[in-house]
Amino acid sequence: MADRSARRIAEFIEPLRVKPGSAVDLAEDFDPRYKAHLTKPEGVELLKTGVALLAEYQARLAAQDTYGVLLCLQALDAGGKDGTIRHVMSGVNPQGVKVSSFKVPSAEELDHDYLWRYARRLPARGDIAIFNRSHYEEVLVVRVHPQVLDRQRLPGAPHGKALWKRRYREINDWERYLTDNGFKVVKVFLNLSKEEQRARFLKRIDLPEKNWKFSAADVRERRHWDEYQGAFSEMLSATSTTWAPWYVVPADRKWFARICAAAVLAHTLMEIDPQYPTVGAEVREELRAARRELEAEAPKGAPADPFEADHPGTGPGRPQ
Repeated sequence: MADRSARRIAEFIEPLRVKPGSAVDLAEDFDPRYKAHLTKPEGVELLKTGVALLAEYQARLAAQDTYGVLLCLQALDAGGKDGTIRHVMSGVNPQGVKVSSFKVPSAEELDHDYLWRYARRLPARGDIAIFNRSHYEEVLVVRVHPQVLDRQRLPGAPHGKALWKRRYREINDWERYLTDNGFKVVKVFLNLSKEEQRARFLKRIDLPEKNWKFSAADVRERRHWDEYQGAFSEMLSATSTTWAPWYVVPADRKWFARICAAAVLAHTLMEIDPQYPTVGAEVREELRAARRELEAEAPKGAPADPFEADHPGTGPGRPQ
């Protein structure tokens, strides 16, 4: 059953995966309105299944305490990052998930290398960390707004294509280092169309309860649409690797974007295939002794072991 589910998920997300070494043109290669012939009601049911699957695998990930998972979410404004996180992670144990958002770097952060502030938010073993925007801002926003680079005070740093090529290499090497040490990196780009972004901005203006989400800076940033599309295309081409591939998720339909994000994360966890730890003979003997003591305390008329009464033969501490 698990193998069949894993194959179906892998097949579902394969069209979204950026093949390592390929040259990406977002406008030509990925359709923001793609929905894999699904209807919204079908999608709602699939998301429920995906959330349940994530809950199971996250529990196993935490129990095994060997691997960590880093999910990087990138999108333009109104791309749906917050909603994706809220829906996809709705069934998992919040103790095992940490979400970090990255705004304008502080003075302290600018006194370190550009990956420093991201490294501080990496997951521990057994945990999932989500970057709402990520270290890829350093080759996106910084590229579209070169004045931001001046604040980083790089000594004798190259500018132009040489700088971005160097950063792609550094990021790839960093992600390879993380993967080699047991921290899986999964990267999702929510691909929103320009028209859908316009509609979402207007909705934020038209609905009073959404006014707080609107920022005039978002509209100013929209003026750089073409520059961002070019920066995203080159970033995806240069940094989708065998150890940390990119997935371009169609984001014009929020329900479909959430299914895709859940499937990509589930695929990563199923590849890890974490297992609950097994105990040795000494611990099993302790379990059997504890079981006998607890069963002896059962009130008159109550089953010695209420759980086994409902699930015969499942008690791990049953004396042999």
